[in-house]
Amino acid sequence: MQSDDPIACGLPHREPFVFIEKVVELVPAERAACSKTFSDNEPFFRGHFPGDPLVPGVILTEALAQTAGLAAGKPGKSFRLSAIKLMKFLRAVRPGETISLHALKTGEMAGLLQFRVEAKVNGEAAAEGVIVLSEASLQS
Repeated sequence: MQSDDPIACGLPHREPFVFIEKVVELVPAERAACSKTFSDNEPFFRGHFPGDPLVPGVILTEALAQTAGLAAGKPGKSFRLSAIKLMKFLRAVRPGETISLHALKTGEMAGLLQFRVEAKVNGEAAAEGVIVLSEASLQS
């Protein structure tokens, strides 16, 4: 792997919508492992839930989709989230906890790429499911 920076590895997103801090493993067109630790001053924690902050499930799902996008491994190509299947949230993720994000490509057909995804905290499953990405036409 050339870099642990997600943008250097091909992530097309930019702040404030980057939900990966570090690329831990990248096998293009096969799998990726990334990590993220949300600080307690993230704006969404003010309302989700005051006094009992949790990382929103949609943010966890987007972090997993970004991990899957890196795993897609097609330089110069961009992908869009097309489907979320069977997503389960198994434990709350709190500010300051490091989330391990994993995506494994399980299929490809007609421009769609399917990934089994999982988020863990301290080895304990926090979220798991299946994400489908589609190759996007880049705007000029």
